[in-house]
Amino acid sequence: MRTGASLNRSSPDADPRPRTAGLPWLFALALWLLLVAVTSLALWQLHRSALESQGREMALLSLALTDELDRGLQGAEEGLQALALELGRRRLPLDDDQTLQALQTRAALMPLVTTLWLLDKDLAPMASSEATPPPDVRTFLPHLASLGEGTCALSQPFTPAGGAQAQVALALRVGALHGHPGGWIVAAMPANQLLGAFGVALPAADARMAIFRSDGVLLAGVNVGLLRAGKSDQAQGPRLARERFADGSEHLVGSHRVPRYGLDVVVSRELGAVLQGWRGALQLSIAALAFLLVTMAAAVHFVTRSERQRLAAQQALQVQLARTSRLEALGALAGGVSHDFNNVLAGIVGYGEMAQDAAAPGSDQARHLDKVLQAAQRGQLLIERILSFSRGGARASTVFELEPVVEEVLTLLTASLRPGVVLERMLAAPGARLRGDATQVFEAVMNLCTNAMQAMPDGGMLSIRLERRRIAAPQVLSHSPLAPGEYVALSVTDQGVGITPEVMEHLFEPFFSARGPQGGTGLGLAVVFGVVTEFGGGIDVDSRPGQGARFTLYLPECADALPESTAVSTAVPSGAGQRLLVVDDEPLLLAMAAELLTGLGYEPVCFEHAGEALQALTEAPGRFAAVITDERMPGLAGTQLASDLRSRGLRLPIVLVSGYGGALLARRARESGVTRVLMKPLRRDELARTLADLIP
Repeated sequence: MRTGASLNRSSPDADPRPRTAGLPWLFALALWLLLVAVTSLALWQLHRSALESQGREMALLSLALTDELDRGLQGAEEGLQALALELGRRRLPLDDDQTLQALQTRAALMPLVTTLWLLDKDLAPMASSEATPPPDVRTFLPHLASLGEGTCALSQPFTPAGGAQAQVALALRVGALHGHPGGWIVAAMPANQLLGAFGVALPAADARMAIFRSDGVLLAGVNVGLLRAGKSDQAQGPRLARERFADGSEHLVGSHRVPRYGLDVVVSRELGAVLQGWRGALQLSIAALAFLLVTMAAAVHFVTRSERQRLAAQQALQVQLARTSRLEALGALAGGVSHDFNNVLAGIVGYGEMAQDAAAPGSDQARHLDKVLQAAQRGQLLIERILSFSRGGARASTVFELEPVVEEVLTLLTASLRPGVVLERMLAAPGARLRGDATQVFEAVMNLCTNAMQAMPDGGMLSIRLERRRIAAPQVLSHSPLAPGEYVALSVTDQGVGITPEVMEHLFEPFFSARGPQGGTGLGLAVVFGVVTEFGGGIDVDSRPGQGARFTLYLPECADALPESTAVSTAVPSGAGQRLLVVDDEPLLLAMAAELLTGLGYEPVCFEHAGEALQALTEAPGRFAAVITDERMPGLAGTQLASDLRSRGLRLPIVLVSGYGGALLARRARESGVTRVLMKPLRRDELARTLADLIP
């Protein structure tokens, strides 16, 4: 029943992946992109907020510094104007000693001012508060000669002789001085005091601040570095900009103009320090998005894989259910036909045996009857094979060890191996027991091994493995489901050409064969399927292109003890006139059974209806020694009759006779209280020994 292709448990064109398999990926990607967009928007807003906040802080700082610088210079200018007023009223002595003392007093009273000089109209020194020369008049802006009366100019920073601190000079143009037309009052101020308190209290370690003259000359600053003068003019207010310095660093620069003195106050912070918190949030967001992407990808992968596995399992289950349904239908059909044919055979065998007893030994009649019984026996064997497939055979149910049965099969195979076939055995389940008919298992294993050898015409390895297996969860095998439990797994593996998907669909159907007209009846694998199902197990078939096939039978392991062996007598025992109640809906079989039992020394009382038999037993329960009943009858089946008798307290022996009893007949019979099950057609010696065992 093999052909040269591989096993495919589903349709060749079937794709276990759903058509919407890409939707979870698209949904996850869209969700992740949405999160990226929301995060980007939040980060952009945070970036903007950080820059705006720092910009406001720097604008306020530059404004405060500008205000303090303006007030300090105005205070110095007002002091110079007051001094000029005294000079104009000639209240200030101009002789050397008095002038020095007066200028020193005035300098001490003026904020920021350390030294005062009086210059004439030719810019020559006239008097000073200290014996130090004034700053170079060429360093003032605007030029002193261009100043109008009452206007000021600032010099470049200079260091007085013997001084250690840079200073900046403020010059004021005044009118006539003591009879001389025009002049200037110059006041020196420490450069670092122009910054006020901001020079020693920076808002941050990376902050820079400076005061520039309008021509770009630096007057004072802290951490100036590469800081440059602002580009604002007198018409502009505060300015905030991002600038890249010569060293490549990028800074946030704010500037403010002091128009009266032509000064620019510039404050800056390194952009990296300003955005340090934002960059931390950016790195954290990127890490979170990357982790989320990996997590979502893993989740979608596992979900889609589980969905594919679920669909594949569902498809395999549908295929398996279709096969099982088809086999069930064929089994029911075969069982029904076999039952009716069995009834015909029962009449032939029964009356044939009685006719044979009446025929003269050695006569033509006896010889003809032998041929009739032989033909009926062949028909009975064929019916048994069909009933094995349909799980309807009334087989004996006993506890037996499986390994000796397999050993017996292998012993027979060893003697008939064709050249090139190597037999490998791995039996690792000593003591494993099953409940059922050992003959059925023997036939199933023999059919599998014979089939495997026929699949290897050029030789190969035939491997038989027997082991225990625990099934923890329900499984779907290639041709049947398998419930959880303890099983004995029997595997038969060959190195043949494999099985095509077309043959796989009909593999266990009765009368189907892929070996042509000379292939036999086509019942071998059908019997295997029926035996496995009768035992409550499952069957799995696996095949690969050019690598043969493996059949695995899962048979439930039994924990019951082995029965005690009893000696079998060859003599046909007879009865002693015991009254037997016989029930069968076939009048021909009922008449045959009555005549057969009478010949065996019993008194049969026959009923065609199970209800009448039940009433007779209820009215006179001690009247009968045993009950013989058919299984399939209209109205009340034989197992139902037995169950009713047991429920009424009747303990007499009940013999169930059946040619077709449905699935797991032995279990039903045991649960209903049947004492013994016999297979149709009844053989006289088997019936006689059974009655002799049951009736005391």
